[in-house]
Parts: sequence; C-alpha cells; structure tokens
Amino acid sequence: MGNMVNNKSMKYTGKIRPIAGTKDPKTGEILYPYIPDDELINAVNWAIHLNRPLLLEGEPGGGKTELARAVAYELGLEYRSYTAKSTSKAQDLLYFFDTIGRLRDAQLAATTLFANDPQEIDRIRDTDTYLELGILGEAFQSEKRMVVLIDEIDKADVDFPNDLLQELDKKQFTIRELNKVIVNKGESPIIFITSNSEKRLSDAFLRRCLYYYVKFPEEKRLNEIIQERYKQEKSKPQPKLLKKALEIFLKLREKMVEDEEERETTKKISTSEWIDWVKLIAVEPKEFTQQLEANKLPFAEILLKSQKDRDDYLDLTWLEEEDIAVLK
Repeated sequence: MGNMVNNKSMKYTGKIRPIAGTKDPKTGEILYPYIPDDELINAVNWAIHLNRPLLLEGEPGGGKTELARAVAYELGLEYRSYTAKSTSKAQDLLYFFDTIGRLRDAQLAATTLFANDPQEIDRIRDTDTYLELGILGEAFQSEKRMVVLIDEIDKADVDFPNDLLQELDKKQFTIRELNKVIVNKGESPIIFITSNSEKRLSDAFLRRCLYYYVKFPEEKRLNEIIQERYKQEKSKPQPKLLKKALEIFLKLREKMVEDEEERETTKKISTSEWIDWVKLIAVEPKEFTQQLEANKLPFAEILLKSQKDRDDYLDLTWLEEEDIAVLK
C-alpha cells in the first residue's frame, strides 16, 4: 500500500500507483495502476474535504470501480467494498443481528447443558456475539479512516439509496434490536458510490453526494493505460500492432455510437474491453495480424457482445478503404 498520510492533510494525486500485477498484502487481490484525469482527482479531493460521498456514473467497464481501490492504495487506507444486488437492503451495509441464533442460545442456556460452562454463558450474554457489522458499520466504528465502495447502487431496489440518507449525512445508525446508536469514532470514511444509470436516484440522495461522470478516455489516455500496465511486463504488445489496435478500437467505438439507435444493445466497447483486447494481442500477435489481413476484426469475442454486432462489425467492411489499407 502507499505511505500512511495524516488524515488532516489527506490529498489524492493519482501519481502513487501499484506496479501492475502486485498483490494486495491483506486481501491477495491483484492490483493495477489507475490513471485518473485532473478533473476526477479534483472531485476526489473535494469529496474528502467535504466528507461527502462521491457518486460516479458512466458506462459499464469505464473504470468507476477501480478508483476507490486506487485512492485507498495511494493514501494507505483500509479498503472495503460492497456490490449491490436486486435483493440488497440498506441495512446490509450497516449490520446484521442474528436474532434467531440469540434466541436459540438463550433457550439452551436455560437448560442444564451449559450449567458448568460459565465461559459459554458469558458468550451468550454478550450481545456482540450475534452482531456483525457491514462495511459502513465497520468504517464508522474504525478509529482509522477507511475507503468504502458501494458498487452498482442502481442494481438495488429504489429504496436502497433512500434508506441511507441519514446514515450518510450523520455518519451514524441505530441497531434496532439493541436500541444502540453507533456513531462515527474517527475520521469519516471516504465513500465512493458507482452507478451505471440503470435507475434514477432520488434528489434527496443526490443532494448528499458529489457527482462525477467518468467519460470514455481519449486516445492519449487509452495508450497511457496500456503503457502503465505493461511497464514491468516481459511480454508487451508490439508498438506497431498496438498503434493499429488503438486505431481500430476507436473507429469501432465511433461506429457503435453512430449506429446506437439500430443496435440491439446499448453496450459500447469501453476501457475494460480495451485492456482485455490488448492482453490477447500481446500474447497472440500473429493471430491478430492474420485476422486483420483476412479483413476480420481480430478477437471479436472480446469486443462484440451481440449477434447483430457480429453481423455488422466482424467484417471490416464498415471501415473506409483507405483506413483498411493503412491498417494492413
């Protein structure tokens, strides 16, 4: 992780990044460098300064989720994440109390089963035995600042974000089963929330957040992303092939945007497809060249996510003739 930073002087620069492929020492997850633009860096720092969640919207695969981990890495903070589902409830982020387990143990304690086991009786009497904090509950109870990601909030029911209004505002919540108020102990957590805009979020929820739309990267930054990821790699994509790939990728995306009304899916190729595509080009350069010479979109399975897209874009006839000549 990055160097520990004093909470009061905490500032994200986007310049302290892990080497691609580094393992997180605590979770074992593979880390990759994240390259934010200046506007996004400003949005992160304003959210930190104001103790407000930062709501990130943008196309799927555009890099929204990776930002929170990048901030945690640079600032040397603990990182927790939760991915919302259709069945998610706001309380999942706060706590879970095992009422059934407590009732069962209380009934057992009333028998002779634990009569000679005072340690077990003490465990049953301790309400914390049945309490498990969610990622927000854990962050509020931590004396050290944490980074929390609530991912794909638009996948959950419309009540999910609305049930978090007071908790996000006051940084506290009540455990109803114990009539106990949990308040934020230390510095407020740095909260990131992502959405693919599948559902509209309420005005009351939006009022409590800072907002940033993660745009599709420009050509220069797409190239920077690859250069950063392959800085320490032995198997790198060949520069000439990478240049051709980037030209094709940008022209394909431009064509998808142009054809949006006619396509069966609104999914356009994004940063995640670009990274996966280059990964395959790096290990299969001959196959990439052969498919290109056959006037086919190389490794189309990565880029085309519907049969209609395959019908429309698998053959490179949608490219201008001069573009095809240059690419070959």
